[in-house]
Amino acid sequence: MIDDLFAQARADHVPPPDDLVARVLADAARVQAGRAAAKPPVRQGLWARMLDAIGGWPSVGGLATAGLVGLWVGVAPPDEVEDFAAPYLGDAVHVNILFADWDLVAGEFVDG
Repeated sequence: MIDDLFAQARADHVPPPDDLVARVLADAARVQAGRAAAKPPVRQGLWARMLDAIGGWPSVGGLATAGLVGLWVGVAPPDEVEDFAAPYLGDAVHVNILFADWDLVAGEFVDG
């Protein structure tokens, strides 16, 4: 039954009224004339497009702040963070990343 309905719809071709076609073509000509008179869009560079994509300078400031805070908490965590994480992570492991045993003058590790 549905195939018959589709076949009938394909067979019935009613052309649009002439005044509708004239209005559509007049509107298209108006839009084309407006576009021809407009200036071409200014192309932005890659960095400007990326900046727009993330929300502009306020977002960059927030991302920079969050990144620096994350780095700071990762390098020198407060005691509360270490106490909170110890039961979940097990024994604490301390790694010296600042080379406290490195002698800058001699350029070698110092014993003890």
